[in-house]
Amino acid sequence: MQRLFDTFGNGPVLLAHGPAILRGLWVTVQVAASTVLLGVGLGFVLGLLRCLRWRMLDLLIVIWIDLFRSLPQLVVIIVAYFALPYAGLTLSPFQATVLALGCVLSAFAAEIVWAAVQAVPAGQWDAACSLGLRPVRTLRSVIVPQAVRLATPLLTNRAIAVAKGTALGAAIALPELLSDAQSATAIAANPSPLTLAGALYVMLFLPLVVVSRWLERRGARA
Repeated sequence: MQRLFDTFGNGPVLLAHGPAILRGLWVTVQVAASTVLLGVGLGFVLGLLRCLRWRMLDLLIVIWIDLFRSLPQLVVIIVAYFALPYAGLTLSPFQATVLALGCVLSAFAAEIVWAAVQAVPAGQWDAACSLGLRPVRTLRSVIVPQAVRLATPLLTNRAIAVAKGTALGAAIALPELLSDAQSATAIAANPSPLTLAGALYVMLFLPLVVVSRWLERRGARA
């Protein structure tokens, strides 16, 4: 048992490299939060724009959704970091990771929001129309609040799944949690930093998973 602790929970190694790993955790939190804000916000807008029923706009949004739902997250990150400079847009590893993961999340979020709007009973539109509400007012005051309630559990699950992709930022030298833990492991020739990184990932994402499960149960009861 002592050998196990010396290998995966070596105290001196953790003390030596812990501060650097905690700095990586802060970067991970920043990237994850920025990704969720960008992805959910953009996805919400795209999902609602489909309600306008403009054919060309709807086609462009569907292409966006299908493209980013099909591409692996790592490919999108690499393209954002290495290809965009040829188009005159140079991004830092932080910006490239947030942009790439945000675009991926927006595609899933747009589909979820659109499905939630479609799931609202058609009678709600008819009732609002009978009260003299215009379509935009109906969408804002009647349909969107119900769609948000339906979409929240699914959006939470997808946001967690995509936010964990922050670890892929290591491919473009983003100094996030896993990248710093891997560097510390190589320097110390001991996997204890990876153990610490794993524990920090659990501490970061487990509460979100619990909240997501609670939202699912609440939505099912509703």
